[in-house]
Amino acid sequence: MYNVKESDWKIFRKKIIGWQEGHMKKLNEEYIELLQRDENPAKNFWDLEKRIWNDKKSVGVAIDMRRSMMFNNILSLIDEEVIQVGDLEDFSEEFQEDIKQAVKMWR
Repeated sequence: MYNVKESDWKIFRKKIIGWQEGHMKKLNEEYIELLQRDENPAKNFWDLEKRIWNDKKSVGVAIDMRRSMMFNNILSLIDEEVIQVGDLEDFSEEFQEDIKQAVKMWR
């Protein structure tokens, strides 16, 4: 388990709201496009329902806000393209380096 510094935890708690809002705004725009397709309205509806059902599982939408999960949550946010490594510039250098190493190993 990764030991998260208090300063990094505080930064994360402040930033996650904006990251999620930005992600959900992007999702909403994609949902609008899906509904406006030149398809059968019922197909559009059910495709949207399936998409929302899947998106609700995303860390960018619903997150386990335990400090012990922060490191893995950041990795998931990067993997889901909700954020990029560059979005972590306010975090400690040590945390940024640990994330960069984990991303290299993960990909």
